[in-house]
Amino acid sequence: MRPTAKDLAVEAGVSLATIDRVLNGRPGVKPRTVNKVNEAIKRIGFVRNLAAVNLARKKSYQFRFLLPDHGDQFMNVLVRQIEEASKAFADEMTDVAAIRLPVEDPYKLAAYLGALEADTTQGIAIMAPESPQVRDAINRLLERGIEVVQFLTGQPKAGSNDFVGIDNHAAGATAAQLIGRFSTSIRGKILIVSETMQARDSIERRLGFDEVINREYPGLQTLPSVETRGDTARTARIFENVFANHPDISGIYVMSAEARVPIGEISRLATKPLVKIVHERTPFTEAALRSGEIDAVIAQNSGHLVRSAVRILKARNDQRVPLASQEKIRIEILIKENL
Repeated sequence: MRPTAKDLAVEAGVSLATIDRVLNGRPGVKPRTVNKVNEAIKRIGFVRNLAAVNLARKKSYQFRFLLPDHGDQFMNVLVRQIEEASKAFADEMTDVAAIRLPVEDPYKLAAYLGALEADTTQGIAIMAPESPQVRDAINRLLERGIEVVQFLTGQPKAGSNDFVGIDNHAAGATAAQLIGRFSTSIRGKILIVSETMQARDSIERRLGFDEVINREYPGLQTLPSVETRGDTARTARIFENVFANHPDISGIYVMSAEARVPIGEISRLATKPLVKIVHERTPFTEAALRSGEIDAVIAQNSGHLVRSAVRILKARNDQRVPLASQEKIRIEILIKENL
């Protein structure tokens, strides 16, 4: 049986009230007594049952995921996983929900974050492009006692170091290796597509991609990144110009999470087979893999992403250190044979 607080009190030779004060960091206990309790904790292997404590105190958690209000299938996948997590964590007095906002407007985003209060929101996972306004808003959240997780895309200068997502530099490097190895020609140009290059994940993926292509595949030339802004008409205009000026394109790497529109334009304009590498597992990318329309998907488990963010927010609220190995998100490479 796991040692209880009563066992700890007996081992330390103090009352249950003293144990309660020490475990909760309340004043009124001599340093010598605190040391006795801590030594007894080590001797008997006492582990506090935080779930039981929170249940007894009727402590609950309100966690929110702040996601872009635009986006196609991948955002829908994340929302479904958040809804699933809300059911899974309900027994732990944890309420989880998604909030959709125009994250490309840093002032509107900062205003929303500035209105949050610690008594109604205990933690928030934020997926938004890097900006001074968002960074400062995150720091003010932390000052008010609201825990923050940087979700999928980072805010490196913000006060919170908790990040949930893959190593984006490594993901870009992986994409370069896939394009290089899948290419039937040692020469050609690579079109690189993102919704916005203001997003930290796109910047890091581009850096990783260029590093590997330039070092290992000198015959493949990378074109400047194009930004679709998630707009179908804009994407069509950009791709028409790019293919008119670069008929020797041999591959495309879609760095953003939504590949449906770029791949659709490629299918319309390309006159020869291209190597196509995209990000994230969605209904579209699954179907495109099966049909051979794309070659590989670099993915991260969306359920793991959401659950990891919730666990980190809970740990920070309980003043525990998250288990780093449990929260590491792996890069997954999907081809049609391993779907």
